[in-house]
Amino acid sequence: MKIAVTFLLTALFLIAGSSAAEIKRPVKPLATLKKNIAQTWNEPAQYDGYLPLITWHARFAYDKEKTDRYNERPWGAGFGQARWDEKGNWHGLYAMAFKDSFNDWEPIAGYGWEATWRPLPDEKFRLGLGYTVGVTMRENWNYIPVPLALPLASIGYGPATFQMTYIPGTYNNGNVYFAWLRLTFQ
Repeated sequence: MKIAVTFLLTALFLIAGSSAAEIKRPVKPLATLKKNIAQTWNEPAQYDGYLPLITWHARFAYDKEKTDRYNERPWGAGFGQARWDEKGNWHGLYAMAFKDSFNDWEPIAGYGWEATWRPLPDEKFRLGLGYTVGVTMRENWNYIPVPLALPLASIGYGPATFQMTYIPGTYNNGNVYFAWLRLTFQ
């Protein structure tokens, strides 16, 4: 487990190795991603704790026998660092480990971005939509690192954010809603 988390963090650190000032090429999606990762790594504004809360296997996409056996309580924890950009959008680097569907440990590390809206006069309330890219490893895949790109959504108030994603898939594979609590520490 320790080796897996070390590998995941090393991969992210290599991506973020350049300082944001070194990246002065024309804006391209990969260059922007690298710049945002490096800036979040070099200039964190806050630290986040992660508490996995739920994994839900979409019942329309699974045989009942499978969902009856799957774990939907992803016990675990994580840590990250984040920043808010000049537009009010969230950027975060994170590492988390939790119990997967088979009740085995699954580490994940990545970068997340969310465009954030504050639709109420109370600036502490916010909604977010974005994405995460990273690497995960699972016991049923022999802990081979697997890259991922997934959507993100959130609802937050003050230091607490309920953040979630959906892992698409085929019948009896994927199609999982995964959500966690992100708590900010200044």
